[in-house]
Amino acid sequence: MTAVAVAPAEARARQVWDRLGAVTDPELDESVTELGFVTDVDVADDGAVQIRFRLPTYWCAANFAFLMADDMRRAVLALPWATSAQVELGDHMYAEAINRGMAQGLAFRDAFDGEADGDLEEIRRTFILKAFQRRQEAVIRHLLDQDRDPAALRALDVDALRGLDVGAEGRRLVDRYLDLRQDVVGAGGPAFVDDGGAAITAEGWQAHLASLRRVWINTEFNGALCRGLLAARFSEDPPVPGAEPTLVDFIRQLPADGR
Repeated sequence: MTAVAVAPAEARARQVWDRLGAVTDPELDESVTELGFVTDVDVADDGAVQIRFRLPTYWCAANFAFLMADDMRRAVLALPWATSAQVELGDHMYAEAINRGMAQGLAFRDAFDGEADGDLEEIRRTFILKAFQRRQEAVIRHLLDQDRDPAALRALDVDALRGLDVGAEGRRLVDRYLDLRQDVVGAGGPAFVDDGGAAITAEGWQAHLASLRRVWINTEFNGALCRGLLAARFSEDPPVPGAEPTLVDFIRQLPADGR
């Protein structure tokens, strides 16, 4: 059987989508492609890439939108053949400023003519820590659901955690957590640590889990809200007849003026 050749433009578009799949919403730690934010990818013959994306509401925070756009642009420009990457945000109150900033390679503050406050790198760091906590919580919860002994979990180091037989889903969670853990606190040491890299003691274990759980609950709610708002705003993913009501159903019942 002869393999079907993939056209260069199609293969490059797939590479772009793969790169974008690794870009996350800074607050939700979920892929911008899985969330449905990215709508179009165009790849020109000369390697120029154009990406169009949208957000759940017209007023989504400008700094979050700018971060995502910048992360998408950087991810695509890492492709060896990409000559340029233009990222366009549509139907947003700050789209003009953000799109101009992307086109001209401006910093966040400069894109808003100095009127924007806040350090994007500081914001990025804050949400990286939130993602670190959420991923750690997911791994610990998965291991506890397998009836692992909490004392044994506290004793694990990074290599031991990586070597555990945790099943396919557990492997995905562990790999994702350890990738970010290395960026936050370094490569070695105890598997489960606080944001500063300190091991979790037996005395502090329950309080640590409770703190992680609060992060998980908040992020899960925000994620459900964003997906619901996006579906309602763009009239997508209609509810399945007979299914349990979801956040999408609730949002669809809201009056158009938001009251």
